[in-house]
Amino acid sequence: MAVVIHNACLLPIDDVMSVREDGWVHVEGDAIAAVGTGPAPCPDGAEMIDAGGDVVMPGLVNPHAHLPMTLFRGLGEDVDDRLFRYVLPMERKFVTPEMVRVGTLLGAYESIEGGVTTIADMYYFEAEVGRALDEAGLRGVVGQTIADFDPPDHKTVDDGFRLVDDLAAAFAGHPRILASIAPHAPYSTDVPVMARVARWADANPGVPVQIHLAEMDSEMEWCRKHHGLRPVAVVEKAGLLRPGLIAAHCLYVDDGEIERMARADVRVAHNARSNAKAGRGIAPVEAMRAAGIPVGIGTDGPMSGNTLDLFSQFGPVSMFQKLLGHSRKPMPAREVIRMATLEGARVLGLDHRIGSLVPGKKADLIRIDLSAPRTQPIYDVYATLIFAAMPSDVRDVMVDGRWIMRERQVQTLERKRVLRDAGQIAATFKAEMARIDGAG
Repeated sequence: MAVVIHNACLLPIDDVMSVREDGWVHVEGDAIAAVGTGPAPCPDGAEMIDAGGDVVMPGLVNPHAHLPMTLFRGLGEDVDDRLFRYVLPMERKFVTPEMVRVGTLLGAYESIEGGVTTIADMYYFEAEVGRALDEAGLRGVVGQTIADFDPPDHKTVDDGFRLVDDLAAAFAGHPRILASIAPHAPYSTDVPVMARVARWADANPGVPVQIHLAEMDSEMEWCRKHHGLRPVAVVEKAGLLRPGLIAAHCLYVDDGEIERMARADVRVAHNARSNAKAGRGIAPVEAMRAAGIPVGIGTDGPMSGNTLDLFSQFGPVSMFQKLLGHSRKPMPAREVIRMATLEGARVLGLDHRIGSLVPGKKADLIRIDLSAPRTQPIYDVYATLIFAAMPSDVRDVMVDGRWIMRERQVQTLERKRVLRDAGQIAATFKAEMARIDGAG
């Protein structure tokens, strides 16, 4: 079916980050057929949508999340040792395929409402994540975590690799869901496992590799203690500093490491809000981008950053770089939106398919209503999106030419069921927290 959206403030995300007033987009099937300004085409039988001046732009891309962890959101926030007191024991006890499915659907619902159309996830039982994202109508990169700390879905590294093989087979050829292998981090996989991941990736071209890298002080200390190296060098030693590697965080990287990462064609998923909330620091985003490293904007897990809302990331992404530079000039608003769309797609190796409104690309787009008093007046639409807009301003969401939200109503998932199922698991978590506190 054809869809023509016209009378829009069109942000195609082109080289000059143009703003096209009175713009239009013509969608045929799952792809963009044409974009333009002025009088729109009227194909026979097309759905004609008058955007009324609303922003129409590519869907947002979240290159790093742990969707099932929506069910841990806000748990033990004021407890210093919550990770070891609550989260890790409860993960081992309660993380099952059903828990992962329920948490992912909750995260998918939240993401759709916030205009996110593509998500890269890494967690456990990732086949369930892929199926849930497919049900929601979203586009996803689903990364099966491999780790040596007794994770919930595999007891040995061999078991972990079997899960990756199964995941890749399950989604081979899927139009929206792409399997990925996700060694957890240097300290939780070490060089032999990372080297095996590199060999696996060589044998399975087109399957992305995701990893947490240079994220925290304890990781830096572990790498120095066990290898006499910093994390980037440990990953390089394993042969995993490779084209297309999706490296999450990268807070502690120096100029030389940034150069090596750029030469290796590594991509970075930046998680400003969760990093700040944990007090871990500010990633050198401007320096990485200046070196040619693509950097996308991620949310991290909802346990860490509490939200899968990219709008709440935009301000911190810009402001933290301004703090580093002691100036308003670093990280202008247009660049933040580029990172959230086309550059985020490039991080995932999907920029040939999504991230900009270009004829031939997939029809992943969103409509945003900026008529609220808090967004008025508008002098620079990009600045308004970064510093004033909210997820509730997203009105319509399309993925692969299919509407998955219309007029703030998600079309693919049943809200009551999603919230009911999440609430039932949360009740189990609350009881377990009470038991732990009583035992302590």
